[in-house]
Formats: sequence, C-alpha cells, structure tokens
Amino acid sequence: MFNCSKVSVCIHIYELIFWVCILMVIHDSRAQVVGWPPVRSYRKNVLQQQQKSSDSDMLGMYVKVSMDGAPYLRKIDIKVYKNYPDLLMAVENLFKCSMGVYTEREGYTNGSEYAPTYEDKDGDWMLVGDVPWDMFVTSCKRLRIMKGSEAKGLGRP
Repeated sequence: MFNCSKVSVCIHIYELIFWVCILMVIHDSRAQVVGWPPVRSYRKNVLQQQQKSSDSDMLGMYVKVSMDGAPYLRKIDIKVYKNYPDLLMAVENLFKCSMGVYTEREGYTNGSEYAPTYEDKDGDWMLVGDVPWDMFVTSCKRLRIMKGSEAKGLGRP
C-alpha cells in the first residue's frame, strides 16, 4: 500500500506523538482544575480563614518605633517580649536612651527626658503601660519615644 520503509514510519509516528503531547500541554494549561468531589465555597472560605489565622499566630507583629530627634526608624516584633519592662529595655538599647521607671501615679520618673507612647487601633496616642500587656500587643500600631514635656497630657488623670 504505502511505499515507506519501517524507519520512516517510526519517525512519522514519533512526530505525531510529539505534536499530540504539545497540544495536550497547551490544552491543560488553559483548562481550569476542578476538584472532585466538589467543595462548596463556604467550606473553602472557612479553610482559608483558618489557614490565615494560624499563619498570623506564627508570624510576629512588627511595629515601627520612632524617637524624637533620632533620624531613623526601627521595627521590632512586640510578640517577642512578654511584658513592658522587657520591651522598654529593648527600646532603650535600640536608641541608647533612658526612660526611667513607670508608676501609675506619676508616669515615667527618675528625671527621664523621654516617655514611650504608642498609637492604638483607633489612632489615639497613649502612654506605654496604661493598658494590660495583652491588650497593648493586640492594639499597638506603632511606638514613639516622645520628649517627656510633650507626653505630659497623655498620662492618666
């Protein structure tokens, strides 16, 4: 019937297989993958939210720290620290300054020039130490080490 040798037939078959494979790859890349059995959209959303929340628990909570008069900002992970004294010691080491000791009656004492403040979720500036530590960690957006004279109105009445 055909006047071809066995070698040329094999070559044509390999070429045909090659082009079929190329077409399958092009078709597969355009096709949308559909899972089976189908997963309802609300289940997908719940799984994604659970995954995001577990990722956020593992990730740190970085906030910017600025100091009046310092030409640079820093970022620190406030989830690393367990309480206010640890956080304040780290900030003092970052900026090579002293903030004194915080008391509820007098604010920061011991002749400190600076007072640590933070901006909460509502955009209000408050003194570091005015709220419990857990509430601080969840509401702190950024820290600012202010001059003590500017921070006088932020303390408790």
